[in-house]
Amino acid sequence: MTRKVHASSRRILAFPAVHPCDAVAPAALLASLVHLATAICGYKSRFFAANKRNIRELIRQIGILLVFLEEIVDRRLDLPMSAVLSFSELHVTLQKIVFLLEDCSFAGARLMMLMKSESVSNHLRVLIRATATALDVLPLELIDVSDEVKELVQLTMRQARRVRFEVEADDRRASKDVLLILDGFKEEAVPDRGDLRRVLDYLGIRSWSECNKEIKFLDAEIGSEWSNTERREVAFLSGLMGFMSYCRCALCDVVDGEFGEQLDKRCISEVLNCLNPDDFRCPITLELMTDPVTIETGHTYERSSILKWLRAGNSICPMTGEQVVSMDVVPNIALRRLIQQYCSVNGIPISEPGHKNHDITRTVDAGSLAAEGTMKAAANFLAGRLAAGTSGERNKAAYEIRLLAKTNIFNRHCLAEAGTIPHLLHLLSSRDSSSQRNAIAALLNLSKHSKSKTIMAENGGLELIVDVLRKGLKMEVRELAAATLYYLASVEEYRKLIGEIPEAFPALLELIKTRTNRAKKNALVSIFGLLTFPDNHRRVLASGAVPILVNLLTSSEREDLVTDSLAVLATLAEKPDGTIAILGTGALHLILQILSSSPSRPGIEYYVSLLLSLCINGGKEVVSVLVRNPSLMGALYSLLAEDNSRASKKARSLIRVLHEFCERSTSGLVTPAFPQERSVHVW
Repeated sequence: MTRKVHASSRRILAFPAVHPCDAVAPAALLASLVHLATAICGYKSRFFAANKRNIRELIRQIGILLVFLEEIVDRRLDLPMSAVLSFSELHVTLQKIVFLLEDCSFAGARLMMLMKSESVSNHLRVLIRATATALDVLPLELIDVSDEVKELVQLTMRQARRVRFEVEADDRRASKDVLLILDGFKEEAVPDRGDLRRVLDYLGIRSWSECNKEIKFLDAEIGSEWSNTERREVAFLSGLMGFMSYCRCALCDVVDGEFGEQLDKRCISEVLNCLNPDDFRCPITLELMTDPVTIETGHTYERSSILKWLRAGNSICPMTGEQVVSMDVVPNIALRRLIQQYCSVNGIPISEPGHKNHDITRTVDAGSLAAEGTMKAAANFLAGRLAAGTSGERNKAAYEIRLLAKTNIFNRHCLAEAGTIPHLLHLLSSRDSSSQRNAIAALLNLSKHSKSKTIMAENGGLELIVDVLRKGLKMEVRELAAATLYYLASVEEYRKLIGEIPEAFPALLELIKTRTNRAKKNALVSIFGLLTFPDNHRRVLASGAVPILVNLLTSSEREDLVTDSLAVLATLAEKPDGTIAILGTGALHLILQILSSSPSRPGIEYYVSLLLSLCINGGKEVVSVLVRNPSLMGALYSLLAEDNSRASKKARSLIRVLHEFCERSTSGLVTPAFPQERSVHVW
């Protein structure tokens, strides 16, 4: 009867379509009405940040109707058709009331509900009037219930028509306080802690975790707003998020809920183990989806792929062949979160969904003057805590910086300008594992900002980060240090300086030997980035990288790790000494076997590039092994169909080398086929 719409599938105060109950048996209609009215009365125990009296009055009136409905059900009364029509209209209204009450009591949306109190009071007024309108046509005289109940229903109808549901005075004062504080932030004025505390107390927000829920909710709302072309509420929502972020930093001294989050991550990992990762891939591109959307057939695709399909004139579902009438797509938020959690647990980089230019603009821009002021104030506050706080305060400040710098370019800029980086580098030497973890995680997120890289290098950060890579108190800390080196290696000067630190490459290779996939992944991409500086090539070889990489190729079941290993080996093989090292391990036959495991598209490119370099630098002994492999030539020819891909170009070059060798062998020529050929023994 009632359609269940999960909270994560719609935005707050954006109600889904609610359809009337046509051709439904009266008994089923009454049962559903009782269910809805009972649910509404159950909200009496919920906390409402705004419109408290209005909502209590609405629930009271629905409670009276519940008594009436229950008596009809208990007495199994036959209803005239006019009553059924009235109850059908009432059913629509009660569904909308449930949605509204769910939004008003949503944990995380309290600040927004306060600032939208006028809009909510208007919704309440419209719905209670709709209730009165539905009851107006109800033929009470034809329904055999007690006179007392009839009088109560009539009283409810009169009150519903008269009720005003205006914004409550307390809500108006509290929302005005928030606006005044935001105006102060625009002028870079630091607000009084008492004023901030008064607002949070009014909202019932008394802990770090409750503050964080508000921030996460507002961030999701801003993301949804950026997908709209008008983006009317971006500035409003950004200001509210900045307000809560500053409150979390300045007022919440203890980070509660951290242990619970760890348990949640463990539970998420167990859930993900029960799911098939192939379901996270778009049926069209076969790539992991970043912005999954569902079409009217119920199947989910990557937004850009399905829209391209539909706009090309295809009016059928790619999966089922069913006719698709509408081009409307619905974001599959629940699946997107599952994919993000899957990537997080498995150390897979997450691309930002759709509209890349929009997302970049969003993270560069604070969103509003108020949001800009709140971030600058928060950055200065946290820098002060790092400089002069207790050990606990420094740890908490590092954790806040870690969160603030994670996704927002503007935040990173403010935190770097405030002088947090030298203090975070100093915190790396802490013997407290939590402080060290938060410091390196904060530096990792800040290292994505160009100026932050410079500050880190100028303050001895490269050596300190390598030291953490070697001797970090926890494995997670060492993983984060490797990831930080990857971002620092995007600057040529720092690639050189990192390579000159003797312990850098041995420490990265030690990470590859560990059991954790994230450690392997971070170490591999860091080495790959550092190899773009020529002198680092010999340093990687001298550190014994090749046997470790070859072993990873054959032992790992992770497609991305195999791809990354191939990328590093292909880079090493570009120079003769790299080829010698690879062939010296007897790895050629193992490398040829990888083709049968169907590596990823990028993996195939690196695979072909590796074989080509081995042929060019290894000479005819390598080529003779390749031409005897029965499956290689067919796989190479299949790549030629991809005209413009790099894998196709590499495959074409490799095929040419193999054909030239065969022609020379057939003609009996003894002229060396390769100018760079040297004697290499192939195992």
